[in-house]
Amino acid sequence: MKAETAAKKLGILLAAAPAEFSDHPITRDEVDALQADPPEWLATLRREGPHPRPVVAAKLGISNSGLARAGVTDALTTAEIKALLAAPPAWLVEERATQAAVRAEKQRVAERDRERAARSE
Repeated sequence: MKAETAAKKLGILLAAAPAEFSDHPITRDEVDALQADPPEWLATLRREGPHPRPVVAAKLGISNSGLARAGVTDALTTAEIKALLAAPPAWLVEERATQAAVRAEKQRVAERDRERAARSE
């Protein structure tokens, strides 16, 4: 697979990965081996960043769309994410509330569907 795909599977930013990772195609077995026993560079990237957008969004508790609405386009490090969480700006508070509302609605719909399925049996 392409290095970009492997980076997504590993949850790392390809631009921050070492050249030996990004310069050649990676097999599924190699990705599995990296996941099972990550080398120091991978552990450091996962721990400290910079992190790709989906990881940043998950750590902040918001959606990728929320990052876009806030204008966050750059990769963030773990320290930057912690700083945002320690003193959340207004946009982060709003996006977290939006995400919480979306999760609550998904849960409500799932419960409704379970009740309908139970009644129909």
